Amino acid sequence: MAERLNVDPKTVERWITQDRIPYPRYRHAITAIVREGEEYLWPDAVSPEKAARIGQSELIQLYSRRIAVPHDLWHRLINRAERKIDVLAYAGLFLVEQEPKLIDTLKEKAAAGVEIRILLGDPKSDAVKQRSIEEGAPDVMAAKIRNVMQYYDRLQGVKGVEVRHHKTTLYNSIYRFDDEMLVNAHVLGFPAPHAPVMHLRKLAGGDLFGTYADSFDRVMSASDPAWVKEVAA
Repeated sequence: MAERLNVDPKTVERWITQDRIPYPRYRHAITAIVREGEEYLWPDAVSPEKAARIGQSELIQLYSRRIAVPHDLWHRLINRAERKIDVLAYAGLFLVEQEPKLIDTLKEKAAAGVEIRILLGDPKSDAVKQRSIEEGAPDVMAAKIRNVMQYYDRLQGVKGVEVRHHKTTLYNSIYRFDDEMLVNAHVLGFPAPHAPVMHLRKLAGGDLFGTYADSFDRVMSASDPAWVKEVAA
């Protein structure tokens, strides 16, 4: 690390052993090298007030409805991802419908070292049943999940790809591509295509992007492998 930053090794040693906080220019460089957020490496480096101010700048665009998000934006985010693609939804069927080559693209991305995590609702869960009732079409969400799984089943056995089922009540669907994210709010009485979407960009020291990234990780930790679950059933 000292060689990469062109600093004395003793300086790096003090950062590690004495909990010294590096200057901002070094923090930014280190986060890029180790691919971890500044707030994770140095929780006390940025005050809550400053994190909130930076968080406001993490919002690139607010769309009043998901159907207003340009298809070109989805396509760009998917195809430019180099490290991480995360999807958290109940079904997210629209994604495979508007990106006909999505599964092939995900296979190529995984082969290039991109970590891919797909979290879909458990079609048998109470949360999925309740969401269907709220949208006025009982059992339709479970059907959508089973439908979309016919696409994702083609990823079974692909190294670097995880497809899992969750039983969580979702307040948002999350679509992350490296350091950009689309967050689709869930609004009672409205299907997801007609609910707002935030386009976020991760900034060092911000707290908005990290809030949704942490939410994804919580759901991930409580989810079950999709294919093991199906075989066991």
